[in-house]
This record gives sequence, structure tokens and C-alpha cells, in this order.
Amino acid sequence: MPATPISGTTPCGSPTPHRCPAPCPRPTVKRSDLAGFANYGYCASHSRFFWGLRLYLVCTPAGIPMLWALADPKLGEREVLAAMLEVDAEMIKDRVGLLLISDKGFASKAFERSLSEQGITLLRPSRKKEVMQAGEPMLKKVHQLIESVNDTLKGQLDLEQHGARSVEGVAVRVAQRVLALAAAIWHNFRTCQPVTRSLTAYDH
Repeated sequence: MPATPISGTTPCGSPTPHRCPAPCPRPTVKRSDLAGFANYGYCASHSRFFWGLRLYLVCTPAGIPMLWALADPKLGEREVLAAMLEVDAEMIKDRVGLLLISDKGFASKAFERSLSEQGITLLRPSRKKEVMQAGEPMLKKVHQLIESVNDTLKGQLDLEQHGARSVEGVAVRVAQRVLALAAAIWHNFRTCQPVTRSLTAYDH
């Protein structure tokens, strides 16, 4: 699919933990320049606690990040996504038939109703006792795409080894990596590479 800003199907990955370079003991954390910005959170996929932030990404099916945000891990996922869509409302304005794919963490009738009012349909895995939604069988492949984007950011782009110790530093260095991912995928698409999400050619 061409990499156009939020057109057609737009997967939204589950938020990924973004650890900051500070020890976990609370006295040390309180002295950090990131205190009040970063916080303690729990990563269910790795069954561990962390101190840092969560990175939220809204990507195209090709994996190009279109919206992103760093948030306190104690904030609700729906709250953060709603704020992202509000801040970047111009990106979804006048675009018909947007499909936002997410995990179960975004399930909420009120939230889905709010998205519907913005012209966005949310597709997510059904919870227990819910009727399976149309298109739900494709979610496994989308989940693989989400994990691929996260793996690229953490593996090839060293997202967690940014080394920043200030609010501004973390924001800038994460932005650099998100932009690098977007630029590489866009370049691969424009040059007709067989795998647009591959960054192997840019490794040094």
C-alpha cells in the first residue's frame, strides 16, 4: 500500500515500553531530570516492571509511523490515543473510511463511539462473550507487523539505548529514530525494494 498519511487501513500497535537510563531505586529516580515525566510501569509481554515511558505509534500498513507519542506508563492507553488524535486532528480530517487496528487494551464502547464520531472504525480482538467482528481473522498478521516495527526500532535503531538523560533529550532522540524508520520505509517504497520495511541495507 502506498505510504500516504492515514489513508485506508491504519494499524495502531500496542504501546511499547521505553526504558530510560536511570536506576530503579526511588531515591535515585526522584533526583533524575526525567522525574515527573517518566514513571514506573509494567510490561505484560515481558512480565516485568520498568521505569521509563511508553511509546505509542500509529502506522500505515507499510509500517510508516504517522502519529507517535511518549507517555507516562500509568496513563490509560485510550486516554493517550484520544489525545494523539485530538492534537493531530488535521491528519484525519476529511478522510473517509479510516480503520484503526489495535489490541484489546483499547476496548471501550464509549471510546469506540468517540472514534466513530470522528469517522474512524476500531478493529480489535474480541473480548470474552463478544461476537467476533468482521475482519478479525486478519489481526494475527497485523500483530506481526506491529511486532516487526517494534523490533526494528529496538533492534536496528537502538531505541532503548538512546543515552538521553533529560526530557528534551529523550524526545529528540526518539523522534530521530521514528523519523529514520519512516524515511527508510518511504525510500524503499520509492525505489521499489522487495521488502519496504527492511533496514538491512542501511546497517553499518
